[in-house]
Amino acid sequence: MRILIKNGYIVSMASEIKKGDILIEDDRIARIGMIDCEADKVIDATNKIVMPGLINAHTHVGMALFRGYADEDELMTWLSEKMWPIEDKMSASDVYYASLLSAIEMIKSGTTTFNDNYFYEEETAKAAEKTGMRAILSRCVIGDADEATKRLAEAEELYNNWHNKCNGRIKICVGPHAPYTCSPETLKRCVKLADRLGTPIAIHYLETKDEVKKMRDNYNMTSTEYIKKAGLFNYHVMLAHGVHIDSESLETLKEISGGVIHNPISNQKLGSGFADITKLRMNGINVALGTDGQGSTNTLDMFEEIKSAAYIQKALYNSATAISGEDVLKMATIEGAKVLGIDSEVGSLEEGKKADIIIIDMKKPHLCPAHNIYSLLAYSVNGADVETSIIDGNIVMENRVINGIDETEIMNACSRIKECLFNNR
Repeated sequence: MRILIKNGYIVSMASEIKKGDILIEDDRIARIGMIDCEADKVIDATNKIVMPGLINAHTHVGMALFRGYADEDELMTWLSEKMWPIEDKMSASDVYYASLLSAIEMIKSGTTTFNDNYFYEEETAKAAEKTGMRAILSRCVIGDADEATKRLAEAEELYNNWHNKCNGRIKICVGPHAPYTCSPETLKRCVKLADRLGTPIAIHYLETKDEVKKMRDNYNMTSTEYIKKAGLFNYHVMLAHGVHIDSESLETLKEISGGVIHNPISNQKLGSGFADITKLRMNGINVALGTDGQGSTNTLDMFEEIKSAAYIQKALYNSATAISGEDVLKMATIEGAKVLGIDSEVGSLEEGKKADIIIIDMKKPHLCPAHNIYSLLAYSVNGADVETSIIDGNIVMENRVINGIDETEIMNACSRIKECLFNNR
């Protein structure tokens, strides 16, 4: 299959913006430039932006059913009194439909890759397979003893059934929940599993001041010292949040493979604080962007996260130049791919890379006039401006219609599930 995208403003995230064409052959970008050749499909991108698909580096897509539920609680209250009790009532089918709803939301707002940590992840894998999305999935491991044993077995089964399936679109990693919810033994078992399977490790990290206190009270260590002692930093590690990173932790993070995933809207909404990602990036630490789940962030629109991330840093530093629109766009594309360990395949538009591409229509009042395309993307574009999404060389959405998906049916199913969950199924 050959797809030719013509006459677009190419925002490659690897070189300067230029007008030109992109030729896709099968799942790869074959050529970028001025191209005149036969193709099975020609897309006219005149007055449109062509850029890499966005990477949502940390989320919990099964939480789509909890959008708007428990919106005004602190994190630990929100988790222990609201989220965990209702999640205990969920079935595999519930997670499947929630994952489908999330996939629709992500595709329609420009996300082509997501990194998910939850339970019933086989159902999320099925949803990614059906919708054509690229996904990195981990079964959330929490607790100790028999509880951890069960979840580690499920994590390995997920790997055996789904790793590198769908032409490599779906990958599996190991996902201990957080330092404060995993005992030292559980963390060490997670490391052993990651070592045996050869996968990265995803973990929540320094999200709140309460976590800092818990770790000091329970172990007389910081979260950084705790997970380093368990051996996590010997592997590629994806650290979600990183709001409360002290100077000693910063020095440790300079040496790791992987990086920190910033979730600006969730951190603000739950009152967790403001991550100093400018300092992290200045010290050579990779920073990605994520939304977290809809239970905390309400929407999976990565363009909203891009705006919020930029605004926070400018306010923290009392400087409009603290971070640029281009910087934050990199965090949502190529830097996100680096944190997830997939930058050789996606995150930028380059010949030989996977064809994960979105096209944005600029002919809209809020996008006119266009002085600087990076600024336009960072501060003016929203998810609804995404017109076409291509993942792995396949057109998954064209003219805002997702191929092979009945959106109404899935929304109706999720509404029915929500009523059952909250009426004591």
